[in-house]
Amino acid sequence: MNKSEKIWLDGRFVDWDDANVHVLTHTMHYGLGIFEGIRCYLCDDGESAVFRLKEHTDRFFESAHILQMKIPYSRDEINGAIAETLRINGLKEGYIRPLAFLGAGTMGLFPKENPVRVAIAAWKWGAYLGEEGLEKGIRVKVSSFARHHVNVSMTKAKATGYYVNSILAKREAVGAGYDEAVLLDTEGYVSEGSGENIFIVKNGRLKTTPLTSVLRGITRDSVMRIARDASMEVVEERFTRDELYTADEAFFTGTAAEITPIREVDDRIIGEGRPGPVTRKIQEVFFDIVKGRNKAYGHWLYRI
Repeated sequence: MNKSEKIWLDGRFVDWDDANVHVLTHTMHYGLGIFEGIRCYLCDDGESAVFRLKEHTDRFFESAHILQMKIPYSRDEINGAIAETLRINGLKEGYIRPLAFLGAGTMGLFPKENPVRVAIAAWKWGAYLGEEGLEKGIRVKVSSFARHHVNVSMTKAKATGYYVNSILAKREAVGAGYDEAVLLDTEGYVSEGSGENIFIVKNGRLKTTPLTSVLRGITRDSVMRIARDASMEVVEERFTRDELYTADEAFFTGTAAEITPIREVDDRIIGEGRPGPVTRKIQEVFFDIVKGRNKAYGHWLYRI
């Protein structure tokens, strides 16, 4: 991992190696915490910009509200701390991880007076699924693990504990020789990846899973807007595993994954086995936006 110098922890900067918590930190035992994944890009004009910071911060606070965690800072304070974390570490681009967690105090399943603590870290992180994956596409396995049911885990919260499900699915897929997992929902329809939303293309029509079992992805929303602005038909509709197999194109979206093509699922070639024209076009527009080349979407960039 590419360490940075400082991490923002509870309102002050500490050295990376000193950003520690007590072994009885409540979230470490029971998983009640929330986080975000955000990217900062170095634009072509030499300035840095965080992609859709407001939307990420809003989701951070919404996740906390769902889980009844009171963040002890305002949205503006969190945004300012994110910007300062990038500056103090001299990061022109990189990955940003805000985290809110319950600190040490009462143990047991009812946290009575445990403090809500907040950390913000940032570091250099390249393509999550590899540069080759961005260029040529990845191999995916449908997982034996189902995605969360909406009344088992509240799926609109980006909660730390929910990702045990993702870790199990990812380990299974990688252990079987694939790059990533795709999970079905509890009724057998395609849900999302271990940490990504999923899209398929059929006859020029773009389809993605509706916001039922899936997290409200900000890159997902960006792709839908980009596609509609380009006069593509975009639908949010459940689809089955065999519909995924027979798609002309498929790709994952996410802050970490960006726009990663899928070339194969369960040993079945998707389309021609390489990124198709719709995927390529969306990738091109997306990277033009985050690099500051597409001024029509300049409002999505928070300049540092």
